[in-house]
Amino acid sequence: MFPITRMRRLRSSKFRPLVRETRLDVQDLICPIFVDETISKPFEINSMPGIFRQSLDTVADEAASIAELGIPAIIIFGIPAEKDETGTHAYGENDVVQKAVRAIKSQVGNDLIVMTDLCLCEYTSHGHCGMVSDSHEILNDPTLDILGKTAVSHARAGADIVAPSGMMDGMVSAIRGALDDNDFKDMPIMSYAAKYCSAFYGPFREAAGSGFSFGDRASYQMDPANTDEALREVALDIEEGADIIMVKPAMTYLDIIYRIKKNFKMPTAAYHVSGEFAMIKAAARNGWIDEKRAMNESLISIKRAGADMILTYFAKDMALELRSR
Repeated sequence: MFPITRMRRLRSSKFRPLVRETRLDVQDLICPIFVDETISKPFEINSMPGIFRQSLDTVADEAASIAELGIPAIIIFGIPAEKDETGTHAYGENDVVQKAVRAIKSQVGNDLIVMTDLCLCEYTSHGHCGMVSDSHEILNDPTLDILGKTAVSHARAGADIVAPSGMMDGMVSAIRGALDDNDFKDMPIMSYAAKYCSAFYGPFREAAGSGFSFGDRASYQMDPANTDEALREVALDIEEGADIIMVKPAMTYLDIIYRIKKNFKMPTAAYHVSGEFAMIKAAARNGWIDEKRAMNESLISIKRAGADMILTYFAKDMALELRSR
């Protein structure tokens, strides 16, 4: 008790590094990349300052610059030139993600882990993550075969990990089966296992061109009020063959990250999403907060909650900050 116990003794800058409980490392970071089949040079995303859509001509250079910072992995989101009702351009051999993966692997080699987002929202004309009936119902089961075909096409192009994000029931099982049947038994799956129907995806929809033309995604993404349901979702995905599980968004769902890591002790990812990134950027540009401190505090909170890896649009900035230390 005070005055014998003084908690402030170890809070000076001299001792802080010695007693720090949680550490963020560049190896914890995964950097998202948007690649757009319709552009010839990088195009800045208005709602995400400093983040660009890359062209197929520039995406490999962007990946190389990320690898040079020591970031171990990227995740690719594709914007195709054409869309249709069934997302046909998600799984062709010469579609946008497949071309981008081959270009990156050709230039960077195996020094960078290449993950691919596996969802149909960027490829469907209606912007939903699955097939749609005439009455605008999102059809779960007919979507699974397309997800399997897309996963195989990504694997053939050279992707290291596929990451299904559509929250279709049975998606991990369908993808695992398709990969195994096509001699990709060693291809890991990182499942967006607990993906919430969140308000924080707005800037991403501009970035990826994945806004929906009717309704919303509440019939397949999780209710923000639910926590036990997240544990059930994760348990099912692990049972179906997921190797890494993910929580999305991150900062507003730190309790979910904590519960999942504590319960399953699986490799756990968290997605620090576009809205969480954009809020910090906007506040910093208005002089309301210190951007570097807010970035650090946000990412360390995600790591402290239990995430082993963090997908974040701050990946390059954080890597430079860690290097400067």
